[in-house]
Amino acid sequence: MDSPAKKLLRCAIYTRKSTDHNLDLEFNSLHAQREACEAYIKSQAHEGWRLIPGRYDDGAFSGASLDRPALQRLLTEVSANKIDIVVVYKVDRLTRSLADFAKLVELFDQRTVSFVSVTQSFNTTSSMGRLTLNVLLSFAQFEREVIGERVRDKIAASKAKGIWVGGSIPLGYVVADKKAVVVPDEAETVRLIFRRYMELGSIAALVADLDRQGIRTRRQTLSTGKTRGGIRFGVGTLRHLLRNRFYVGDVAYKGKIHRTEHEPILERTLFDAVQAKLTERANERLLKLKASPAILGGRLFDDRGNRMTPTHTNKQGARYRYYVSHALLQNRKDAGSVSRLSAPEIEAAVTGAVRRHLGGRKSGGQAVPADDRALIEEFVDRILVKLGEIEIHLTNRGLGGPINASRKSRSRKPRRPVVITMPLTAPSQTAAKGIIHSPQPSAVMSAGKQDALLTAIAKARAWVDDLIVGKATLNDIAEREGKVERHIRLLAPLAFASPKLIEEIADGTLAQVTVTSLAKRMPYNWDQQLGGRLAQTASSPRSRG
Repeated sequence: MDSPAKKLLRCAIYTRKSTDHNLDLEFNSLHAQREACEAYIKSQAHEGWRLIPGRYDDGAFSGASLDRPALQRLLTEVSANKIDIVVVYKVDRLTRSLADFAKLVELFDQRTVSFVSVTQSFNTTSSMGRLTLNVLLSFAQFEREVIGERVRDKIAASKAKGIWVGGSIPLGYVVADKKAVVVPDEAETVRLIFRRYMELGSIAALVADLDRQGIRTRRQTLSTGKTRGGIRFGVGTLRHLLRNRFYVGDVAYKGKIHRTEHEPILERTLFDAVQAKLTERANERLLKLKASPAILGGRLFDDRGNRMTPTHTNKQGARYRYYVSHALLQNRKDAGSVSRLSAPEIEAAVTGAVRRHLGGRKSGGQAVPADDRALIEEFVDRILVKLGEIEIHLTNRGLGGPINASRKSRSRKPRRPVVITMPLTAPSQTAAKGIIHSPQPSAVMSAGKQDALLTAIAKARAWVDDLIVGKATLNDIAEREGKVERHIRLLAPLAFASPKLIEEIADGTLAQVTVTSLAKRMPYNWDQQLGGRLAQTASSPRSRG
């Protein structure tokens, strides 16, 4: 009598190598691992083991994470019940993390998949096999952590000796023979930036000055062939550049300053003067922020997660304060259900609710602050404004039995936010969306905004003229202006501004508007640009006259 046929077991081999060293060789570590696994599978052919044709090889991928392309394809096949046995050379080829291994074993168990290491004999279906695996993985994880510590110590020792250890190279330098070498032209640009900041005293003014001079960021060609940079400097980029100690031959690492071996670009006296001015300006901004009556600044958000920015308007000598969704200020369509609030009303509602919640409790042995700003800074973490209610999230110091104003009852869940249900008497939302001829009171346009708008319109007309006669393409114009093509497309409609609209800008009678918002809302029909109708067409497509 014939013996029953063995069940066919589909086997998949997974191989991994942590670095790309020697990966380009004809026979590398991945091939060696696969050969050993193939030989083991052939030795188990009498048990029904058969190798499936797919290859799952991860070259130059660490075992610290499961985010590896070949491994993810393997797990997809496992989930689809296309694999019965996963074969590896060693268990640490699959993962070096105990937590990740637990996830993999759970998935294998769900799909009835066995896991085999050809150099370490164990069976994952038994408790002893799992114990063996956990011990092996504990050592694998320990080895990974020791390697990480060794690398970090080497980096710290190299930086302490002033040796370049890689990373992003700042403007003014280039890497040659693993050392930072000065680029003369870029170095002069860096010196100019520092000198101009000392003269102007403002990063925003420095951005405008560099833009007028046509000074752009470094243009780089990536390994993919794409180019990066070559655009105007931003405030954040310049602030980082002005704070970079690399330009005086220093490098900061873990709170310590080390002297480096590369040639400095700046004199230390100039660098120190810039640092002092930056610190002074930062302190001025902090004092200005503390002096601002907007006590909820930085903590107030609409129900779509947009920060609500404090702003104000003046009318007949009176100042009206508001909080406006940042999405509305940027003319985006993702503003929350409540995008504009009266500042005094929301501030009174929030401070009143927090004081009622705290009652007679003391903070750190002291009474609750009488000052509203101190109260908000100490106890309020975040405020979410919804249609019909305000949700107040307290800091850890303010938690401990928050109340629900609608039910007047104390909750025993200390992490639940305070929720106050109240009618919102905010300004008209329709009025708040007016971009150009807004019915809300607005300040007279500043001279700086007038110049920016008129300059942008003049540029847009020159661009359109070049496009009409075929003198340049959009890409040519973008390169000439140091912008991306999308920026040129966005501002090009300004070329169709009517004479009446230009006259209003020049006279300063047009309500506050930015270059971008005007370009986005610009109809091509001149009649629709007059008499407040431009604001009414904000959400409709541009119509051609």
